[in-house]
Amino acid sequence: MKLIMIFGPHAVGKMTVGHELEKLTGIKLFHNHMSIDFVTPFFSYSTDAGKRLIGMIREGIFTEMAKSDQEGLIFTYIWAFDLQSEWDYVEKVSNIFESEGGTVYLVELVADMEERIKRNKTPHRLNHKPKKRDLEWSENDLISTMKKYRLTSNDGEIKNENYIKIDNTDLSAEEVAKMIKDRFDF
Repeated sequence: MKLIMIFGPHAVGKMTVGHELEKLTGIKLFHNHMSIDFVTPFFSYSTDAGKRLIGMIREGIFTEMAKSDQEGLIFTYIWAFDLQSEWDYVEKVSNIFESEGGTVYLVELVADMEERIKRNKTPHRLNHKPKKRDLEWSENDLISTMKKYRLTSNDGEIKNENYIKIDNTDLSAEEVAKMIKDRFDF
């Protein structure tokens, strides 16, 4: 069992790379907006109820997947490195898989802001993330979140042996997915 956690700031290409990696490996993609967009018609993401329900959905998927006979799961996530609660969350999710004998792979994507603003408007992104279709809101959220949190790791900060950091500013999602597959021999 594998958990491949692809993380990075908004519009860096996590979901798109995840889709390509799913095609290459057959490992199912669970991108973060699958749970967010399910809950938000009922409760805002910023409310306690919204956060709790999103957390319950994710934890349920992780727990059942870790116990299953499937090969693994690809999960996308925005990790705020300056918040201890985020480190704790990544550890909690990792423990769910590792406690069942699974292996966790951490894939960090980085890209320059100009490229991310372009990617924020791509049809693929907007098709899979309805909340992002309000482009003015989405771009403001992208920029303001980068100012509020540190969404890229510092060199040497992540100690996991199954970790790779990829600057995908000038790479296609297919190229990045192949790099991940080759690096971890999936």
